Amino acid sequence: MFPLISAKQLSKINLNHNMVMLDATYAANSLELFQQNHLPGAQYVDWEKDLSVHNPNPANGGRHPLVSVKKFNSFLQKSGISSNSHIIVYDQNDSSMAAARLWWMLRAAGLKNVQVLDGGLSAAIKEGMDGFTDKQVIKPGNYAFESWQLPLVEMSDVQKAVENEDKIIIDVRAPVRFHGLNEPIDQIAGHIPTAINIPFVENLNENKTFKSPEELKKMYSKLQEKDIIVHCGSGITACHTLLAFAVAGLEIPALYNGSWSEWSRNNNKMITADN
Repeated sequence: MFPLISAKQLSKINLNHNMVMLDATYAANSLELFQQNHLPGAQYVDWEKDLSVHNPNPANGGRHPLVSVKKFNSFLQKSGISSNSHIIVYDQNDSSMAAARLWWMLRAAGLKNVQVLDGGLSAAIKEGMDGFTDKQVIKPGNYAFESWQLPLVEMSDVQKAVENEDKIIIDVRAPVRFHGLNEPIDQIAGHIPTAINIPFVENLNENKTFKSPEELKKMYSKLQEKDIIVHCGSGITACHTLLAFAVAGLEIPALYNGSWSEWSRNNNKMITADN
């Protein structure tokens, strides 16, 4: 299944028992935003409880570690997801950063029929799909998986990749963070040695929808001559670029979920603005 669905395409689909729609908005007030407005039939996704682990020490796993397989199975089942479900994920950020992370998690869980609403909630509203608040009864799903099925790497793998010319490390953060000029979140500004900077925003058109498969393939296909690792600050926006690879019809690279938030808190080599 193509990993994106346009607002126009979604507007023509009738909700049915096989469809599961998830609002994956990541914000301090995400529940309030959901209660104010969401798409018909959408379920609220709680990032802090469902998708990531509260980690008081980002040096061990980064700021947004993945939940356990057991916990994610519980989320899938309470969301009514079965193996034949058509899952549509969106968020209320036009660039779909959080939706891309949930898309990756669902695909890594082995689910195939997963799509991200291109342009998010605002694109749907512009298409005439009025959002509203509603209550619904969700029938529990029966899907379960045993291990993540898309490539993941640990910090030790990235340490080896830094010394390996056959590996490419892509950092999708903004250039000012990559070059160590500004770091609003983590303790140290800079980047992993040998990493290249391709900001995730380059995956998007001016209207915040994804570029065409042809454009994205032109951007990324030449990099697939080597093994690719993708990271960001904490493992969320890196999935935006993993989604872009899938849109381009390319093999999905490995995710370093700990990302800069883990790397920079350990005694690793790094490039800062001072060196």
